[in-house]
Amino acid sequence: MKLAGKLLMAMPGMQDPRFDTTVILVCAHSDDGAMGLIVNKTMSDLSFESLLSQLKIPTSLQAHDILVHFGGPVERGRGFVLHSSDYHRESATLSIEGGFSMTATLDVLEAMASGNGPTAALLTLGYSGWGPGQLEAEILRNDWLIADASNEIIFATDDRTKWASALRQLGIEPLQLSGTSGHA
Repeated sequence: MKLAGKLLMAMPGMQDPRFDTTVILVCAHSDDGAMGLIVNKTMSDLSFESLLSQLKIPTSLQAHDILVHFGGPVERGRGFVLHSSDYHRESATLSIEGGFSMTATLDVLEAMASGNGPTAALLTLGYSGWGPGQLEAEILRNDWLIADASNEIIFATDDRTKWASALRQLGIEPLQLSGTSGHA
């Protein structure tokens, strides 16, 4: 099972409330585990402008329209920028299946602040991580649904509707999902 570049949508019966109705883009997946970023949970207590100020990065732009997202419970003080593949820094940018990229260095924030960053970007603090076989076990337990990722879902859809939009992409109406599951 190759999951890099795929979306994970939390099922209603998810036991961990941090992942309730989350949509995660899987950035890396191997036999050693998986890493992804939650793309639909904004952090109301931190703005992009205040983050730039804390990092002493000057900005010449109105940065109020860039939201800071909760990427996951691991390393919550570490920033990751999920972005379009038109921005790339050798040895700093991870290319992700499906035409996405991720950069976790200050240069992408500096480029965004000066208006020279990627055309589409989503800033997260923290990430979601799984040890070897853990994500596969959660999928078998029916904790997650898997779908293809799209720029529309990741960058254009309102955060409050990403989960439902991703489910509808699979032909699933969110109100028809049950928090319980079985195995035949």
